[in-house]
Amino acid sequence: MALLERVSTLIRANLNDLIDKAEHPEKMIKQVILDMQNQLLQVKTQVAIAIADQHLLEKKQKENEEKTAEWIRKAELAVAKKDDDLARAALHRVESYRELTGSFAQQVADQKVQAENLKTALRQLEQKLTEANAKADLLIAQHRRARAVGKAHDARTAIGDHSKSAAFDRMKHKIAHNEAVSQAKSELGAEDVEDRFVAIEKADRIEQLLAEMKAKRA
Repeated sequence: MALLERVSTLIRANLNDLIDKAEHPEKMIKQVILDMQNQLLQVKTQVAIAIADQHLLEKKQKENEEKTAEWIRKAELAVAKKDDDLARAALHRVESYRELTGSFAQQVADQKVQAENLKTALRQLEQKLTEANAKADLLIAQHRRARAVGKAHDARTAIGDHSKSAAFDRMKHKIAHNEAVSQAKSELGAEDVEDRFVAIEKADRIEQLLAEMKAKRA
């Protein structure tokens, strides 16, 4: 039946392989667990139906066995009364109920097999679901670590790229050079101001000396 085939597919599923192949592993594992839960409910329902059908068939089988025994007694009674025609009619009923009993017995046997198959599938699916729930967090964590390692590797590769490293060094040197030039200009500007004050002070001293010399001559 289609239900058992779907359940069998889920039971055989390798969770590790599914995660490795999935584009979105976390979504995938959650979907697998959800599928298992849904199938588990369906299998439980089918198990209940199969057991109920088995009990109904067993009841029908027992009823026909009782009918067979009843008509055997009637046939024996007809024989005791020396009524052969009535005995023959009763025996026809006996054979009819025996055939029905055999048919129901076969159906009961088949139904037991189906019920056991469903019970086995139910137990296996419950075990697989338990395993999936236990592994889900672990498998997702492993995937996240693998993804983080991959990104770290990419980052190290990018850092180790000589062309990028050289460009970074050139930019660093250019910034240092510009800072040095700016500092030099600042220092030159400061020296120019100081030189101007020195010149003014020198001119003042010269004028003062000149005035003193003039005063002496006068």
